[in-house]
Amino acid sequence: MQQRVIGGAGKVSGLCLGAMGFGTWVDEKTSFAVLDRFLEAGGTFIDTADCYAFWVDGADGGESERLLGRWLASRGVRDRVVLATKVGGLATGPVDEWPGNAEGLSAPVIRKQAEASLRRLGTDRIDLYYAHIDDRRTPVAETMGAFGELVDAGKVRALGCSNLATWRIEKSQAAARELGATPYSAIQQRLTYLRPRPGADGGANPFATDELLDYVRNEPDLTLIAYSPQLGGAYANPAKAIPAEYDHPDSAARLALLREVAGELGATVNQVVMAWLMRGAPAVLPVVGASSVTQLEESLGSLELRLEDAVFERLGCATNA
Repeated sequence: MQQRVIGGAGKVSGLCLGAMGFGTWVDEKTSFAVLDRFLEAGGTFIDTADCYAFWVDGADGGESERLLGRWLASRGVRDRVVLATKVGGLATGPVDEWPGNAEGLSAPVIRKQAEASLRRLGTDRIDLYYAHIDDRRTPVAETMGAFGELVDAGKVRALGCSNLATWRIEKSQAAARELGATPYSAIQQRLTYLRPRPGADGGANPFATDELLDYVRNEPDLTLIAYSPQLGGAYANPAKAIPAEYDHPDSAARLALLREVAGELGATVNQVVMAWLMRGAPAVLPVVGASSVTQLEESLGSLELRLEDAVFERLGCATNA
């Protein structure tokens, strides 16, 4: 499998397996089968969080990490895997009050939750540790200082952030530089082939903006990682509506062209979307979810799909504007 390099985390597979549903809506047997197949195919990069999936009835947010810990222990493959997890997004009260009651990114929370994640994962280190959502209540210097302590202690190898505005990312990087602490090496943001309608508000899960793409293009030490590239199955499943944020005339032209190109290439629409993201500037590393081995196989197929220059440019020009 193709590989990328992310700061202190080192080499990772060019596709990241998202483990959000593992242990809740994806049962253990299926989760283990997906993980086994991903590893067999050369996948090494696995993504979770300390809050997956607290919004499911009866869950506390530690389900995904605990399942991954059991899988790692049963397979004895910790050193073959690059583990990413996140802090900051866990609800500390009623689900319907989130994100107002998210745990945040204060130093005490980061220290406490890093230890909790290490225990659940059954490991002595987190390879990539993300600030999950923005916390405007905590000074960025406090957040970056706490993260830096974990790196210095060898408990974390590299740092990333998710769902932050570009100016907040740069402010955090500047704080890390001033402190002599480890900066972010990865940014995980919502990004796909369809573009959100003008004025769409992603709330706590904002979209990757043109400004963010430009920022990453000019920061060679940063890797952009895309979550929800397949829109939760909406590209492939006629029964699933395209999310409202993407439901506007521009999407109609882009969807039509996606289907046309997929037919010409003998690929699926999902595969074309991910090949387009990986072919772009900056080159994006997609996070893919899978609730079955079959779904994972489709995503793995995107790694074999090569978009010629003319096709790539054609996809980029689709618009109703």
